Amino acid sequence: MKIYIQRAKQEKNYPELVQGYRDATFYSNDKRLKIKYADSAVATAHKTDDKELISTVYLLKGSLYYFYYKNYQSALAEYLKAYQYSKDNKDDYLKYKIIYQMGLVKSYLGYYNEGIEHFNECISYFEPKAKGNSHRNIIYNSTKGYLNSLHQIAVCYRNIKDYRKADSIIDAGLRFSKIDEFPSEKAYLTKCKGISVYHHKDYNSAITLLQKSLPVFNKEDDFYWASVADFYIGKSYLGLGKEDLAIQQFEKVDSTFQKRQFIVPEILGNYNFLIKYYHNQKDSEKELEYSKKLLKADSILNRDYKYLSEKIHKDYDTQILEESKTKLETRNKWGLGTIVILITILLIVALLAWKFYKNGKQIKLKYLELENNLIQQNQQTSLSYESVSIYANSVLSEDIFNDLQNKLKEFETNKGFKENGLTIDRLANILNTNKYYLSQYINDVKGVNFSKYLSTLRINYITKLMYEDPYYLQLKVQGLADECGIGSRQNFSDLFQEINGIRPADFVRQRKKEMEGQGGILGALS
Repeated sequence: MKIYIQRAKQEKNYPELVQGYRDATFYSNDKRLKIKYADSAVATAHKTDDKELISTVYLLKGSLYYFYYKNYQSALAEYLKAYQYSKDNKDDYLKYKIIYQMGLVKSYLGYYNEGIEHFNECISYFEPKAKGNSHRNIIYNSTKGYLNSLHQIAVCYRNIKDYRKADSIIDAGLRFSKIDEFPSEKAYLTKCKGISVYHHKDYNSAITLLQKSLPVFNKEDDFYWASVADFYIGKSYLGLGKEDLAIQQFEKVDSTFQKRQFIVPEILGNYNFLIKYYHNQKDSEKELEYSKKLLKADSILNRDYKYLSEKIHKDYDTQILEESKTKLETRNKWGLGTIVILITILLIVALLAWKFYKNGKQIKLKYLELENNLIQQNQQTSLSYESVSIYANSVLSEDIFNDLQNKLKEFETNKGFKENGLTIDRLANILNTNKYYLSQYINDVKGVNFSKYLSTLRINYITKLMYEDPYYLQLKVQGLADECGIGSRQNFSDLFQEINGIRPADFVRQRKKEMEGQGGILGALS
């Protein structure tokens, strides 16, 4: 490899030199050297003025940061550079590799529906090539792209709790004829299958499948998925009532976090289990230790999320929209004189009209579904102490459980959630309780974390007002946000759509139509 690089340097054959550095990143065992070789590839590629080549090496460098370091900030910076240089190239394979990497970032940020769109595009591109009769290198690369896209889209579907769709995708991947030739991709899908059967409460099978995937993750130093697998093995042991084995797994996950300084929201609950276990053991030193680690993990996530979310939407999504707009304007300016463009425009208009009609039907269905939920809200019943999980019973005594249930019921009845800027620490003080007990109760009984619990209360409250009282249909979005305790107009709109499945403006529009039919009044939302 060094001889190849040296010869290319002497000959000033920059494309060959770039290839030499790229090969070196693959064959080097030292991940620090991999980044150095990638830096050299980038510097050399710029000497060629070949935008496609430059885009390729930036994508390579970003992938190294992602896979070997899980450094999303550095990875995204490189992906965005790759995207900038890829705009005018005709290499579809490169284009879909970038789409895939952007999907990874969006999935990590929790934008699962956007991630699904990215991975669906990749599957549509890679699947035919993986199953076709192309050159073996194309088939190999396309198969990896196809299987990895299946894995990531299954992760997204699982996180939005569409387990049926996730299971179908996982099974399709594991049935793929060449799956045994791709041990890494098979391990990812096996891990997904393990988490899936955990959700179906088949804990023994979950442990077997997850343990089967771990050797591959450990061999490849993929600590991201190794941590997730270890976490779900621990939860499976809890489901079997083997608390000591579960705690060993959770401490293993913590050890990985301390070493790598990397964690994902999915396994943040690892610390809740450890904190409550040592609280129950009356080991205040350990309880405090893991409480501090939880705060540290949370701060790392908040730091990454703020940066990544702003960066990907400002530098990637917005640019794509602007480019689409520019291309459409150029097409209209220069192409209106040709029959082909006229036909194309007519087809586009027809497609948009169909999409508009379909979207209108979807909005109406979502509204009817939401209306039905609003009617049934008053029919909800409280969960008894005996109905919660075995682990929750071991952490929360019946007295604490009942006390929290009564206090939260009073908090909800009195609309205490309307307080702007309310935090779990503040609520714990108001309720005169421990914030970790409060968090455990909300996680187990309500089935969500504190932030989602608070957001759901606020959105359900304002939605019911909008449904029952025409006055609230006259308010602007900021007025609605203020009424339910949400400070930001944008945050309110995002939460309203996330929880209700429909935008505030669409809800108001549908409600007004319904009221017109009932002799109701009209208003405006701006």
